[in-house]
Amino acid sequence: MLFSGQQPSPCDLLLVAEIGNTTASIAIFRGEECLEVHKVPTLAMTDNNGVDALLLPVVMRYPALRDAALCSVVPSLDEAICTSLRSFLPGQVVMVASSMHLPFTLHYNSPDSFGADRIALCALCRRLYPEEAVIALDIGTAITVDVLGSGQDYLGGLIMPGLDLMAKALHEHTARLPLVGIDRPEALVGLSTVDCIKSGIAFGCAASLEGIIFKIRRWLRDEHHEQNIRVIATGGNALLVAGMLDSSPVIEEHAVLRGTSYLFSLNRHPFR
Repeated sequence: MLFSGQQPSPCDLLLVAEIGNTTASIAIFRGEECLEVHKVPTLAMTDNNGVDALLLPVVMRYPALRDAALCSVVPSLDEAICTSLRSFLPGQVVMVASSMHLPFTLHYNSPDSFGADRIALCALCRRLYPEEAVIALDIGTAITVDVLGSGQDYLGGLIMPGLDLMAKALHEHTARLPLVGIDRPEALVGLSTVDCIKSGIAFGCAASLEGIIFKIRRWLRDEHHEQNIRVIATGGNALLVAGMLDSSPVIEEHAVLRGTSYLFSLNRHPFR
């Protein structure tokens, strides 16, 4: 997907790789502008050949490209991807981790277990809304909810199953319920097993998140005296679920990619 027809400036080019549990995305940034994004199933990158097949065509289109940033929640692929990036590019390869310089203070009992995608999302929230509290939803394979205060502190989060995991669990742990692809239901209640599953999962997820957002808003106001509270949503199912929420979150389609690019700018070595 192309976002600009202009020729990029060599000095600002950055390749950003986001490796999720279900989908892998490769993007090219020029500064804060995203020039293109390519997505493939993460399963297509199970070995070095799959990794090279995804990365090489992108790299060849940008001969001036030097640097890369990686945000991965699939540790088994990290070594292969970093090896490929370092073999293709002459510059720096930065991997998102809790040990890097962050634009927020991460209060977490085990920082190393805080997902790289959550780090990148929180970083972008601080970039976009530096003086507001933020409730950040990542609605993908799993659904994460992370909360940042206006004082740059990470305040906590929640994790729950995503839509596809809910559908898979119903299918695998019952004798007769089918595996159903989840999209926006046509009605609140269904008149077939498939429609009942769709309605139950989609409306159940939306109602859960609506209730969680309401409670977090009240908690932020009562316990942390926050007045300006922003809700943003990203992830593969963000458009589906966010459209069912009364809280009307801001949709940031490429939030993790953008947050990773921002973190690279904060952590790159000063000498090229």
